[in-house]
Amino acid sequence: MGPGYNRAKRAMDVIASIAALVALAPVMAALALAVKLDSPGPVLFRQQRAGRGNRPFTILKFRSMRIGATGPLVTAAQDARVTRAGRFLRRYKLDELPQLWNVLVGDMSLVGPRPEVERYVRLFPEAYERILTVRPGLTDFAALEYRDEQATLQASPDPESVYTAVVLPAKIELYHLYLDEMSLGTDVVLVLRTIAVLLR
Repeated sequence: MGPGYNRAKRAMDVIASIAALVALAPVMAALALAVKLDSPGPVLFRQQRAGRGNRPFTILKFRSMRIGATGPLVTAAQDARVTRAGRFLRRYKLDELPQLWNVLVGDMSLVGPRPEVERYVRLFPEAYERILTVRPGLTDFAALEYRDEQATLQASPDPESVYTAVVLPAKIELYHLYLDEMSLGTDVVLVLRTIAVLLR
């Protein structure tokens, strides 16, 4: 896409993220309090992800796991590491709300391939060479298709193997579909579809 699209997309990201952060500030404050009261530890979870140009950035989420819990990078439904508040946050994708800050500062976009940890990016270097030419996003075709990813992984005794062998390759195809169809119209449709899914 040309510079005109990139400027318009960035303008949409900045305006929408500011508006959402202001409008959702009371909700986010309440969620932060719930996380703090539910289990000891910080309110926010921070993790390094691969960004545009394969430059790492720190993604923000409301913490949904117990501090010190170890295990696979992927999370299946009923994972014992997840707190009570975390189950609620994950069910409605509320743990992702702090990423509006990532959008505002330019680490992410509202729409784009979901950011992945470097460990998984290295498994598919050729596919990610194209994917990482754009900012990662809050939502895209893959995010909608795999909204219940945790339930899919729960059925396997080895969720991480299923993720790397089945789920992530399927997501990568959808990431490339987004890159093929990338436009402001596509972005608006994906945002509206995401809002509709979350409000069900």
